[in-house]
Order: sequence, then C-alpha cells, then structure tokens
Amino acid sequence: MKVVGIKQLKARLSEYVRLAKAGETVLVTERDEVVAELCPARRQTPVASDLDALLESLSASGDVTRAAQSKDDWTWHSRGLGLPPGTAQSVLDELRQDRR
Repeated sequence: MKVVGIKQLKARLSEYVRLAKAGETVLVTERDEVVAELCPARRQTPVASDLDALLESLSASGDVTRAAQSKDDWTWHSRGLGLPPGTAQSVLDELRQDRR
C-alpha cells in the first residue's frame, strides 16, 4: 500500500493510476491525514443468460461459493403468518393516521 500527498498525486497521477490498475491501493493524504483511497475498480459481472451461468461466473470471480451438494427437487414454501388478507394494509393505515 502506497501513501501519497495530494501535491505529489497531482504531479504523478498517471503513475499512481497505473499502480491502482495493477491492484495496489494508494492512500491520498492531506496534511498527514488520509482523505481518499485510489484502488482498483471493481469489475462488473457480465450479464448471464440464465441463473446457472450467472452463479458460475460469480463463483469463478470468488464473489460467491457454490453449494457443495445439490438441492435436487427441494423448494422453499412460505406459509405466511396465518393472518387474514388485508391485515398488513389496515395496520399501515392505522400507523399513518397516528402521524397526522
């Protein structure tokens, strides 16, 4: 990690951008206080055509870890809270009336 003052950064900006591009983080200081970081840009994940391709590209970049075992036909089923329909809306309406 490099530390550079603003004055020197302005004079040699291209050099420090090359360092950041190569993967190094450059701390920018003003009066011996760090005020900014110059670091490598995060690569945008290419848009995948399907979920499996997207997960594979994220896994290859190290952003996610794939599950060790497949879930086969397992799916998540939400049962809800067992409240009658419209309960959430009536609670929100009541809260909004209290604010007036």
